[in-house]
Amino acid sequence: MKHLSILVPKGTAIVDTIIGSLNLFQMANNYYKRNGLGTEDLFEIDLVGISMEPQAYSKFFSVTPTKTIDDIKKTDLIIVTGIVGDLEKQIELNYEFVDFMKEQRVKNNSEIASLCRGAFLLAETGLMNGKSCATHWLTHDKFKNRYPGVNLIPDKIISEDNGIYSSGGAYSFLNLLLHLVEKNYGRETAIWCSKVAEIDFDRLDQNQFVIFNGQKEHSDQEIIGAQEYIETHYSEKLSVESLAEQTANSTRNFIRRFKKATNNTPIEYIQRVRIEAAKKKLESSTLTVQQVMITVGYNDDKTFRTLFKRYAGLTPLEYRNKYNREMAMV
Repeated sequence: MKHLSILVPKGTAIVDTIIGSLNLFQMANNYYKRNGLGTEDLFEIDLVGISMEPQAYSKFFSVTPTKTIDDIKKTDLIIVTGIVGDLEKQIELNYEFVDFMKEQRVKNNSEIASLCRGAFLLAETGLMNGKSCATHWLTHDKFKNRYPGVNLIPDKIISEDNGIYSSGGAYSFLNLLLHLVEKNYGRETAIWCSKVAEIDFDRLDQNQFVIFNGQKEHSDQEIIGAQEYIETHYSEKLSVESLAEQTANSTRNFIRRFKKATNNTPIEYIQRVRIEAAKKKLESSTLTVQQVMITVGYNDDKTFRTLFKRYAGLTPLEYRNKYNREMAMV
């Protein structure tokens, strides 16, 4: 029998990532036995805390660990559940989990999977350096700045790299759990779990859920000014040269400073602002895709559709049909 450790963090956590992990693996265990795929549970499951003290979340829910990290001598899979709030404080509160994960990985070659912002706790181990990682799109900039050695893949829901897994934000953690179920129990069990739990199977990216608000958590005021100009003049013809001139920088220096501050080149930033504006218009207006394209500053249909699919994960028409209230009611 394999062993699964579902971490129960101190402080504030996404309780659904704890309960969802427990429920889905229990569901997989039950199907596995009931359909003759095995004679006993494939995984023994424990909710693992730093202590046995019950953890209260959101003032409404309390989770009591079944074991502590000191009780676990060997585990095959660790699920790092989501943490929220002040991430610096949460990492400090739960740092004993970091040592636990490193020890289990080194001694037992344990696989480790982070859910949502649990990626921050996993990245603290150093085990993700040089590896790919997914996390909630709201925290991409903070993650890049804190863990420059990790290859953040912002559009993906699931990342897998030599037994280290991570998922995108919020309820996309369910897709990673299904992936882990399939890997361990087989596709038949995973498909059954997806149907019973009504989880969309094989969803791979989170682009359609991203809301681009601009990256302004930096101190370069000239670049912030350029960002604000782009955000209010996105429908006009914009050039990197003119933006550099406005900030009294050479084009080369402006691009360097812009990239350092925002993690995007100026051209990428313009594209993302325009596509975010297009998404909002497709969600709330009756404009055609062609009309939306023109109002956000594009006049080439192929370019617009290519960029929209890159940043939104869907074609403009697919996006409108999915998110426009009037279209959805048809």
